[in-house]
Amino acid sequence: MTSVMSVYKAYNSSKWYRELKLRGSVVQSKQLKVLPQEQIYSKVNGVWNLSSDQGNLGTFFITNIRLVWHANMNELFNISIPYIQIVSLKVRESKFGMALVVESSENSGGYVLGFKIDPLERLQEVFKEISSLYQVHSTNPILGVDFFIEEKVIADNEVPQCPPLDEDVEIINTKECDTFAAYFADENHIRDREPVYCEELGLAVEKIKDGFTMSSLWEVIPSS
Repeated sequence: MTSVMSVYKAYNSSKWYRELKLRGSVVQSKQLKVLPQEQIYSKVNGVWNLSSDQGNLGTFFITNIRLVWHANMNELFNISIPYIQIVSLKVRESKFGMALVVESSENSGGYVLGFKIDPLERLQEVFKEISSLYQVHSTNPILGVDFFIEEKVIADNEVPQCPPLDEDVEIINTKECDTFAAYFADENHIRDREPVYCEELGLAVEKIKDGFTMSSLWEVIPSS
């Protein structure tokens, strides 16, 4: 149960690494809330979000895990796009001129987001940087969960002991066992013994070996 709860907590606490978030608590006082294992590579000012007709001026944070944009006038107007949710990244023409176009996966909403950066040379530099980090993350993704394989060293006194093979076998040392053994060992005899009359059976039977009785031969399970 402890392992299940640990996995559940790790899953919930790592959503920022794999889920696209809109208007989340991602920026505070113009600074990105950095996740564990996250590194900010660039902060790009003067980035226009082209989601509206007028566009919104804001700032890019480019990290090793995601791409974050927020509006300069309202920090809560933001978007966090993990690289794992990006399916297309390109520079192309828009009604505002050349723009960086980011397309997210269907699972994350299938968004097509446009960002404009001036001058064009700066836009190309940002595109190359994001593309490079995207490729690195695709090869070696950071998902916010670490796991370790531990090999437990078993001390000599902790080595499991195998139970004796005859643990569940009841060994009976009785005369009846000797009776069976005597007859089993004699099963390959060549000549039958002479028949005698048995009063208990009222029949003629092969003479019983010395030391045994007819009743003992019938007791497969010894009587207590």
